Amino acid sequence: MADPSSYRPKPGQIPDSPGVYKFRDEHRRVIYVGKAKNLRQRLANYFQDLAGLHPRTRTMVTTAASVEWTVVSTEVEALQLEYSWIKEFDPRFNVKYRDDKSYPYLAVTLNEEFPRVQVMRGAKKKGVRYFGPYGHAWAIRETVDLMLRVFPVRTCSAGVFKNAERTGRPCLLGYIGKCSAPCVGRVTPQEHRDLAEDFCDFMAGRTGAYIRRLEKDMTRAAEEMEYERAARLRDDAEALKRAMEKSAVVLADATDADLIAVAEDELEAAVQIFHVRGGRVRGQRGWVTDKVEAVDTAGLVEHALQQLYGEESGDSVPKEVLVPALPEDTEAVSQWLAGRRGSHVSLRIPQRGDKKDLMVTVQRNAQQALGLHKTKRASDLTTRSRALEEIAEALGLDTAPLRVECFDISHLQGDDVVASMVVFEDGLARKSEYRRFQIKGFEGQDDVRSMHEVIGRRFKRHLQEKERTGEWEGAPAASGPVPGPAASGPAPAPEAAFPGSVPAGPPEAPQDAPQDGSREEDGRPRRFAYPPQLVVVDGGQPQVAAAKRALDELGIDDIAVCGLAKRLEEVWLPDDDDPVVLPRSSEGLYLLQRIRDEAHRFAITYQRAKRAKRIRSSPLDDIAGLGETRKQALIKHFGSVKRLRQATIDEICEVPGIGRRTAESVAVALAGAAPPAPAVNTATGEIIEEDDGGSRP
Repeated sequence: MADPSSYRPKPGQIPDSPGVYKFRDEHRRVIYVGKAKNLRQRLANYFQDLAGLHPRTRTMVTTAASVEWTVVSTEVEALQLEYSWIKEFDPRFNVKYRDDKSYPYLAVTLNEEFPRVQVMRGAKKKGVRYFGPYGHAWAIRETVDLMLRVFPVRTCSAGVFKNAERTGRPCLLGYIGKCSAPCVGRVTPQEHRDLAEDFCDFMAGRTGAYIRRLEKDMTRAAEEMEYERAARLRDDAEALKRAMEKSAVVLADATDADLIAVAEDELEAAVQIFHVRGGRVRGQRGWVTDKVEAVDTAGLVEHALQQLYGEESGDSVPKEVLVPALPEDTEAVSQWLAGRRGSHVSLRIPQRGDKKDLMVTVQRNAQQALGLHKTKRASDLTTRSRALEEIAEALGLDTAPLRVECFDISHLQGDDVVASMVVFEDGLARKSEYRRFQIKGFEGQDDVRSMHEVIGRRFKRHLQEKERTGEWEGAPAASGPVPGPAASGPAPAPEAAFPGSVPAGPPEAPQDAPQDGSREEDGRPRRFAYPPQLVVVDGGQPQVAAAKRALDELGIDDIAVCGLAKRLEEVWLPDDDDPVVLPRSSEGLYLLQRIRDEAHRFAITYQRAKRAKRIRSSPLDDIAGLGETRKQALIKHFGSVKRLRQATIDEICEVPGIGRRTAESVAVALAGAAPPAPAVNTATGEIIEEDDGGSRP
């Protein structure tokens, strides 16, 4: 625990202007971000007597090892910079709302030639009009199904649309009148776009004009004795009315507003947001958060506003935002919201009338959401805590292992040997720190040597980071020999940047900081920089011994090691002849199994992808100067690699873009490459000849 006085700035160093400040821990990780009208006054509050601080604030300042600040010109800039830093650094002591689900939106892709109506989740895209969010995707589909009678906009995917264009036949919706079938030219692109824009206008709340127009057309058709057309218009009007009934009128003056309510206790808070457009509730969402910092209702509201509108602009920010408590600096927040919208935004507390009544409803939803969340989480927290305590007791650890790393080896009969590292913190997976390795120290199948190599590479980099930052003076030099007894088999060569270790990329997990360590000073995590309290290996006594030997060679003696064998789910410890057998009902054993299974899944996924990439390789891949475009041109021209191999140099030169020198290189490369094994239809056993139309480059 650090003493805040050890890093307290001198009084004259801190400016008295607006700004944003960051607290960092001993590893240079950003653990808290805040803003202030007056930096000097705000930071002075953190360095008073510890007994006078809120317990959460006291924990933060004793965890921190330094503080720094950035001066800005206005409070609005401070608000924007604070949001950006919280999003970038993900500080552990800042309030961060987490969605309990990914809410679906009704989206109209106005950025396409033929706009499409569909359900969308995730980040918003430029040129797409969004309505919602909705609680359930089926609610969107029901609404769209009703409205397609009146606004027959395209809803099909790009593949279906192109297939209809090619065949000249529309899909089923085109035949039953729920699509205007632009794919076959029934309407022009402009007519279809007009339909999509009318659809958007109706969803935005301008409903009365369309219904009145339909009723007027229905009356005219009846007067002209076009009874079938009149009946169809009547049904269209009824469909629009049913679609409108799905979102009840809550504000009679057709208000566009977002209502935000907060329910909280000492430890957690829940936020509920109702999106009202045209006087109707068009969407609802909810967030929950741990109160890891000392924050009141006004502070929770400010954080919610930052998360809700930090990435929004234009009409996505409503004219009016109703809240239960105003942020500390209401004027700055209002200016920031106005900047996001491009016009004035009213931020206030409803005092009377329909808006106050609706706020009571939103508040009731927030209370119910908090109660439901606490009911779900209580058993979860208790179970995870008990599991970690059982693991600590079984392995003889002084404290519960809050960070656990598990390693697994995967291969196919000795080929494509890879390894995985998964990380669990507080019993939960931390996918952003998963890592993948390619085994390059030797060829062939040897799980024990592979485990030794992976553990050595992972913790060698950890020691290099500590030595470079001055946290540990005894780390072996990056270019020097590894101390300790010789490993079984050749130890991997020292690696300053760990060739062969691969960050877990999207969608499995986002990439971390670059391996050259150039970004660790800005507070983002460095690869392999933080050690676990427990290393788990997938395997029995030999794998555990190899992992322990790798740690001993690096001089690391403060990290526990164990292995989990699949056969009887036994837990093996180094230097023990007998395993530790946990009860089958043990929460600790269940957590170890989850961690082991996750490492196995992650490793085998990488190994399969690596093998598939190798199988898909082509003899053309190794030809210098032959890019993807010209490879495709060759295959398209000849139909297959087999026919290309049989072609003469003059025939190859006939392909557009292929010169004689390139043609000679292709002919030489294919002449020296062994032909691939024949493809087999696994259902019939029939050998598929490439001349029959296959092209397996």
